[in-house]
Amino acid sequence: MIVEAPVASGTEAVITSQQDIEDLVPSEASTRQYGGDSTGVSSFPKVLRRRLDRFFADQNISPKANRMMWAKIVAGLALLVGSWIAIYALKPDAWMFVVLYFLSGLAQTFLLLNIAHDSNHNAISSVPSINKALNYVFDLCGISSYMWRILHHRGHHSCINLHGEDDALTGRGIFRFTPHEPRASYHRFQHIYALFFYAMFSLDYVFVRDFESFFFPTHGYLKRTRHPAREYAILFAGKGFYITYMLILPVVLLGKSPLLVAGAFLLVHLIVGLTVTLVFQTTHTIDSTYFPSDRGEFENGVYHIFATTADYATENPLVGWLVGGLNHHIAHHLCPFVCHTHYAPLTRIVRETAEEFGVPYRQHPTMTGAIRHHLILLKQLGNEN
Repeated sequence: MIVEAPVASGTEAVITSQQDIEDLVPSEASTRQYGGDSTGVSSFPKVLRRRLDRFFADQNISPKANRMMWAKIVAGLALLVGSWIAIYALKPDAWMFVVLYFLSGLAQTFLLLNIAHDSNHNAISSVPSINKALNYVFDLCGISSYMWRILHHRGHHSCINLHGEDDALTGRGIFRFTPHEPRASYHRFQHIYALFFYAMFSLDYVFVRDFESFFFPTHGYLKRTRHPAREYAILFAGKGFYITYMLILPVVLLGKSPLLVAGAFLLVHLIVGLTVTLVFQTTHTIDSTYFPSDRGEFENGVYHIFATTADYATENPLVGWLVGGLNHHIAHHLCPFVCHTHYAPLTRIVRETAEEFGVPYRQHPTMTGAIRHHLILLKQLGNEN
């Protein structure tokens, strides 16, 4: 479960060798085989891995979805479908339409963080077809699940916080997320305008980024990837379906004002974009995380993860429930194939083992504190070369 290889080899090597096949998630067995560590059986990475593995054996439980996870899947899908059934069954007035439409947006946010992320890591089930089916939650929310897998696995998990490689650090020139990136004069205001642009994150994904990644790629791994023809078809079909049920049908079938529907659509995306962006940005780009200059800077990928990743609000079960366990982010990167409903006890193992070996463990007690430290980093990077 733990990627113990140097970041340059393990995950990336597996993915690169599979770039022509449909599922671009590295297999669990392939990832684990790069766990060689030359420093002996008492090394921090080996001890940590052994303890994390032993947790599931000792508890006699599966690392995949438990009852809580299946309840979340049912609840999230029921909320999304139910909100749209209510919209058409009740034929609400303008204000109630916006309320129900907004409710569907909350459901989408919940599904993206709690279901789609795990399924695209093959973390929900040992049955591939179940993960595959739930992958399309992304497409249901207007985002290409296929392209997200490529960007997330090749462009983030294999190169955390590496300028020019980690897709999560892509600021489109608007932001400077790393000290290795050139600074522009307007970046000194980035901590002020950040939340405004973060709110447009999902709009960018739906209408620009997916198409850009398919047809005008900037990353080398995207340029080298031959996308299956069916993925182009799914891209356009998914976008068409999303725009149809979110924008066209309410106007055509319910006679709602195009302006009203467009306004509700914008409101939904402002919430989705801001929420999802803050959940992820606070785990890697804060003032205490490290930004390596190259992939080989750490002798072991586990040390790379600890240096570049931070947790927050790990003692608050409500936060973990709402954000899909992504506040337990170190455990996620160490065990990407494990369902997020198991992260809390794994985080305790991570924290205790790191303390035992003197390895810095980064965390903030609250999410608001993590957001504040993210904005502190933006301010620092905007004012310093």
